Amino acid sequence: MKYDITIGLEVHVQLKTKSKMFCACATSFGELPNTNVCPVCLGYPGAMPVMNELAIKYTVIAGLMIGSRINSYSKFDRKSYFYPDMPKNYQISQYDEPLCIGGAVDIEVDGRSRSVGVTRIHLEEDVAKNMHFGSSSGVDFNRAGTPLMEVVSEPDMHSPDEAFAFLHTLKQIMLYAGVSECNLEEGNMRCDVNCSAKPSGEAGLGTKTEIKNMNTFKGVHDALCYEAARHVEVLESGGSIVQETRRWDPDAGVTLSMRTKEDAHDYRYFPEPDLMPVVLADELVASWRDGLPELPKHRRERLVSQYGLPEYDAHVLAADKAVADYFESAAASCPNYKAVSNWIMTEMMRHLSEAECDIGAVKVTPAALADLVGLVDSSTINLTSAKEIFGIMLTDGGAAADIVAEKGLAQVSDSGELAGMVEQVIAGNPKSVEDYRGGKKAALQFLMGQVMRLSQGKANPKMVMDLLKSSLD
Repeated sequence: MKYDITIGLEVHVQLKTKSKMFCACATSFGELPNTNVCPVCLGYPGAMPVMNELAIKYTVIAGLMIGSRINSYSKFDRKSYFYPDMPKNYQISQYDEPLCIGGAVDIEVDGRSRSVGVTRIHLEEDVAKNMHFGSSSGVDFNRAGTPLMEVVSEPDMHSPDEAFAFLHTLKQIMLYAGVSECNLEEGNMRCDVNCSAKPSGEAGLGTKTEIKNMNTFKGVHDALCYEAARHVEVLESGGSIVQETRRWDPDAGVTLSMRTKEDAHDYRYFPEPDLMPVVLADELVASWRDGLPELPKHRRERLVSQYGLPEYDAHVLAADKAVADYFESAAASCPNYKAVSNWIMTEMMRHLSEAECDIGAVKVTPAALADLVGLVDSSTINLTSAKEIFGIMLTDGGAAADIVAEKGLAQVSDSGELAGMVEQVIAGNPKSVEDYRGGKKAALQFLMGQVMRLSQGKANPKMVMDLLKSSLD
C-alpha cells in the first residue's frame, strides 16, 4: 500500500535586536551564564514587561517578505508552560491575534518549483537554555526573553527534501530582510517538526507526531526520513500512531518518545493583562513595505536577465545577500560580468571557506576586483599573475595596478622578446620538439610551460602558443 507523508514546520527565528522582547537586557551571545538577566526575564513577581518596538517591526517585515496579511490589531497572550526554562510558568506569546496571517514560501526541489503555505507568524519571548552536565543540570537565562518569531507552515510538505528546501529558502529570505542572523550554531534558528502518514487516497490527515528543538537542517532531514518510515512501518503492521512529542537522537539515528503531545487548550491561553494590544497604522505598515529588499528568487532572476549570467552563477551569488551585493558593486565598474562572477565563485569563495569569514571581512574591495579583471582583459597581466595579485590583495589590500607596478608583474607581450624565449626553449629541448613533430601533442604543452617558466609567468600565453606552433610547424 502507498502512503502519503505530510509535514509541517514551526520555525523559531530569533530577531536581531540589541535588547530582549520585554526588558532592556542585552541579547548578545556567548556571555557568562545568567549575566544578561533582570527581574523581568527571570520572572520575578511584580516585574512588568515593556514591549520591544523593533521586534514588532522586524516581525511585520518578515511577514511582508512572504506575502502575509498584517493584522492592524494584534495582542499578546499568556501560554501556560510548566518547565524549568520558564520560571514564571507561562510564556508571553501570541495566539488568536498574531501579527501576520497567511503567506507562502516558494521552494525548488529536483528542478520543480512550488509554494508552501504559511499559516501565521507570531512573536513571543524565547525561553532559557537547559544545560546538562555529568551529574547535574543548570539553567542559563541569558537567552530567556530574546525576541522569538515563530513561522508556522501549513502541512504542505510531503518529503524530507521539501522540508529541507523550505528551511533553506526561509533562512535566505530572513537574511535578505535583515531581521535575523539565522546562525544555527548560536540557536538563532530552530524548529519543531510535525509529521504524519496515511494511506494514499484516504481523506484527512494521519495522526501527527512532533519532533522538538531541531537546530540543524540536516538533522531535520534525517529525522523526517526516520520518522516517516516509522509511521509507515507502524501502520503496515496494523498498529496506530500516538500523538506525542519526540526527540531526535542523531548518534543513534532514531526518534524517541518524550511525552504525549499537548493540544492548544492544554496551554490555557488568555490575554496578557500587563501589555496593551498592538495597533499598527496603515501608513506605518506601508512605509515598511516600501522599504522591503528584493527577494532572493527575484534577485536570481535579475542577475540572469540584467548581467547575462548562467542560472548556476545566479544561484551561487544570490544565496548570500552580501555576496550578491559585492558582485553588483564590482560589476558596476567592470563590463565583463562573467569574469567577475568567476572570480567570486572560485578564488573568493575558496578564501572565505578557508578563512571562515564572510565577504564583508575581506580586504579586496569590489572596485579592486573590477580593476583586476580589467587588467586581465586588457592583457596587461595574465591569469597566473592575476591570481598572485589577488592573493596579495587578500592579505594586504591595495589596488591591482599598484601591485603590478611594484612587483613587476606586467605581462610580456613584446613579440621580439617572446620569440627569443621560444627559440631558447626549442633549442634546449630537442627531444620534446621531436616528440611534437612525431604527433605527441602533449609535448607542446611541455614546451609552453618551459617558456612560461623562463618568463617567470609573465609571458602572454596566447602569443607564446602562436609562436611555438609557427616555429615547430
